[in-house]
Amino acid sequence: MAAKSRSAGKSSAGKKGPKPGGAQRHAHSHGLLLIAAFKIFKGVFLLAIAFGARHLLSQNLAGDAEHLLDLLRIDPHNHYIHLLLERIAKIDERRLHQLRAGTFFYATLFLLEGTGLALRQRWAEYVTIISTSSLIPIEVYELLRHSSAVKLGLLFVNVVIVVYLIFELRRNRGA
Repeated sequence: MAAKSRSAGKSSAGKKGPKPGGAQRHAHSHGLLLIAAFKIFKGVFLLAIAFGARHLLSQNLAGDAEHLLDLLRIDPHNHYIHLLLERIAKIDERRLHQLRAGTFFYATLFLLEGTGLALRQRWAEYVTIISTSSLIPIEVYELLRHSSAVKLGLLFVNVVIVVYLIFELRRNRGA
């Protein structure tokens, strides 16, 4: 009888049950890792832009842009280049500080989302759904205002991310 209870104990000990405290995480999928990598990439990219903007605070932006155009042998009289130079010339130090603060905010948000998704945190899925879906109306507005293939592509990627994460949350509801 004692042998029976020992063998029964061994078979049940090898089974994987819920983690202690009910903190069982849902199975990880390749899609979540891909979204995590995308979010982390965007966060690192925005951090690089924010640190680059810090350098620009003490510079003559229009002069630097004209110098770069000369180095690259781009015609500064081109209509599009001229519009770009006009926009750069209008950026003052206050506006550059605002752009930099916004860039740091979004970089932090994307890095938080990406890290949370990579670590299989359920909260990261919710945060990503909320933050990504809240920006979709702005992306649609911008696309309607000035359409481009890049804007359309980014809108498509963000909609796919939101739909996929909602699907994942529903699929793993009981986990």
